[in-house]
Amino acid sequence: MNRVNVKNNVTWIGKIDWELRKFHGDEYSTHRGSTYNSYLIKEEKVALIDTVWMPFSKEFLENLADGVDLSKIDYVIANHAESDHSGALPELMRHIPETPIYCTKNGIKSLKGHYHKDWNFKVVKTGDRLSLGEKELIFIEAPMLHWPDSMFCYLTQDNILFSNDAFGQHYASEHMFNDLVDQFELMTECIKYYANILTPFSKLVDKKIKEVLSFNLPVEIICPSHGVIWRDNPVQIVNKYLEWANDYKENQITILYDTMWNGTRVVAENIATGIKSSDGSVDIKLYNISKTDKNDIITDIFRSKGIVVGSPTINKGVLTSVAGILEEINGLRFVGKKAAAFGSYGWSGESIKIILDALEKSGFQIVDQGLKVMWNPNEEDIKSCIKYGETLSGLLS
Repeated sequence: MNRVNVKNNVTWIGKIDWELRKFHGDEYSTHRGSTYNSYLIKEEKVALIDTVWMPFSKEFLENLADGVDLSKIDYVIANHAESDHSGALPELMRHIPETPIYCTKNGIKSLKGHYHKDWNFKVVKTGDRLSLGEKELIFIEAPMLHWPDSMFCYLTQDNILFSNDAFGQHYASEHMFNDLVDQFELMTECIKYYANILTPFSKLVDKKIKEVLSFNLPVEIICPSHGVIWRDNPVQIVNKYLEWANDYKENQITILYDTMWNGTRVVAENIATGIKSSDGSVDIKLYNISKTDKNDIITDIFRSKGIVVGSPTINKGVLTSVAGILEEINGLRFVGKKAAAFGSYGWSGESIKIILDALEKSGFQIVDQGLKVMWNPNEEDIKSCIKYGETLSGLLS
């Protein structure tokens, strides 16, 4: 599949990456692959919106040339300079070096930083319009969603919003529209994408969506930069973003830990038992951090009203897997969530304080001083763990 008609003279001309399993280096897991979405608009003037990741540059150019004479492309729109969006630009611009590239002021900085080329850049701001003939592209700056250079653009008459990284998902499918794919899989990837990429910018997400809505532009289709295109009730994903951007939480508690000789695992499992015995309605997620995909863990933290983090003490610290997830949590700046800690130890027991300090620094409300268990839990310790879970059930609500 090389091209898909979106509407009228708008064509998806991107790349489906079926084999992708890691994104942003090793920072984001893509269990279902992804797509790099580029869009070709052929009106009286021809505009190309974004390209694909550099490894697919030649394939992309061949595909693009099948759809249009490259010399007939009047405008290139760079909604975002990150390499998965702009990677084929150097190959494209070798063929059409004088064609103007429309982007934000920060987009020029980013593109020059990536490719060290002084192309024919044209700076656009919110409200600027580019005529394609009867139809126009309207530009909307969206800084820090999720880079300083990010922007959207909107095609009049066809009522299409090209939303860049907003409303996307890492999801490869031969069916390029939201009404043709499995809805559970789609929304699983959408919330994972939001939780792991956009959470730190939630206030900006809320503000930008409300700003765009205030323009009163009818939106019939949303074309993101990754994943499927929203043509069936596209407002559903907009409403989800508004919900996710406002201190989102479900009736869920996530327990995450790592363990050396199973002592911390036993503590974790019995805390979970205590929580569930106190409140049967709460969903509990229990993760061994070293054996679980970190992005899946982050997604469940995003869903949760509270988390409980555990580690044994090692060299007066915590296990490296726990330290790593705490660093991830700190960068995401979750809001409106509560937290507690636990751990087992042999002779010093610093891990609980380290965890609590890290969680407090990350914006979590700490509900108590944590639970320490010495060595491998005995029967009395297990009873204490269950009792602690029962207490946490109320504290984390």
